[in-house]
Amino acid sequence: QVQLVESGGGLVQAGGSLILSCAASGRTFSEYGMAWFRQAPGKERDVVATISGSGGTTYYADSVKGRFTISRDNAKNAMYLQMNALKPEDTAVYYCAARKGNSYMYWGQGIQVTVSS
Repeated sequence: QVQLVESGGGLVQAGGSLILSCAASGRTFSEYGMAWFRQAPGKERDVVATISGSGGTTYYADSVKGRFTISRDNAKNAMYLQMNALKPEDTAVYYCAARKGNSYMYWGQGIQVTVSS
């Protein structure tokens, strides 16, 4: 069982930066692949970025490539999303998720990120 709690969201102007954090419970955090998803109003939840258990492999959606950076600190049971050059279209509720096998089994409650133009 893994419990995930996001923090760091808020309101920022276009072009600004935010860092999202995801704190995880449990002693086996490094066994889970992790990801950030986001869901804008009226849209489906989409993957933003993923990171392997060791942190050695990452993936980014084309829409955030070059602007966002995903990272994790297994010693602190934490994952991060550094978001730079934010755009209004980045406005969404952001979720962290933990994967074991082929499914994202555990989800945080979500945190709002709003980018004003």
